[in-house]
Amino acid sequence: MKGISYSRYGGPEVLAYGDVRDPKVGVDAVLVKVRAAAVNPVDWHAREGHLDRILDPVFPVVPGWDVSGVVVGLGVSVTEFAVGDEVIGYVREDFLSRGTFAEYVAAPVRTLARKPRNLTFEEAAGLPLVGLTAYQVLVKALQVRRGETVLVHAAAGGVGSVAVQLARHLGARVIGTASKGNHDFVRGLGGEPVEYGEGLAERVRGLAPEGVDAAFDTIGGETLAVSANLVAPEGRLVSIADGEVVGYGGRYYWVRPDAEDLRRLSELAEQGVVSVHVSRTFPLEQAAQAQRLSQEGRTRGKIVVTVDWEAEGEGEAQVG
Repeated sequence: MKGISYSRYGGPEVLAYGDVRDPKVGVDAVLVKVRAAAVNPVDWHAREGHLDRILDPVFPVVPGWDVSGVVVGLGVSVTEFAVGDEVIGYVREDFLSRGTFAEYVAAPVRTLARKPRNLTFEEAAGLPLVGLTAYQVLVKALQVRRGETVLVHAAAGGVGSVAVQLARHLGARVIGTASKGNHDFVRGLGGEPVEYGEGLAERVRGLAPEGVDAAFDTIGGETLAVSANLVAPEGRLVSIADGEVVGYGGRYYWVRPDAEDLRRLSELAEQGVVSVHVSRTFPLEQAAQAQRLSQEGRTRGKIVVTVDWEAEGEGEAQVG
């Protein structure tokens, strides 16, 4: 099959399009014909070796953890899905090797849910990682409650934009940091936008003089330090970007695959609670350009890589 792979750590130039090994489908996995795979900052962090201390690479590595597609094969123990089902997944393993930037991916059922019927494959591919991150942080880590005020950083980005929508659904007031050009976008999601940069603390205090009940840091560094000072005395702080949050009395959080959480997100998408904004799509063979754009860090919503099956053909990988 065709896919994207890299055989050493490095910049976007190490990504190559070509033949990659066909996936082997385990007993509790399904074979998914990939229609779209979202780009996430973790993809280029992994490619550059930043995750080497926690994830061993098995080169050549096929990148990508997000996917939307169609089930075309079943492991012998699978009863949750049938051939022809449209699915989404956060297909993360405990090593780097068999990702979603390919024509097919073998996905354990614990990583999958049915695709929201009202989303395109491109939109649906952008939901799993950012949606699970936002959902698990807001519901499980921060335990956001109705009537609280929540500060969400990078509110126009992938995780932030979903977090704004979910926090509003939970009944919270949301203050979201964003560049000035994204303020209308954040308002459309239900948030109250404030601009990044110098004076951020004063701008947030102008909206929440007593501080915020919960802060969701997606940036780290100085932004984390500012967030810690904006949290009310009994408030909560979580970062997905900076382990130093522990020193501020907060929690460092890594998203985990969870089929039930993903199923709930799919339901919320079908109910119109959560939408996914796709800012740009690239064909699979241009994944390097997609990652390069992601690495610039100014994306509104999601960047998605697509597989054109009319162009690529309809050959099937082997179920083993």
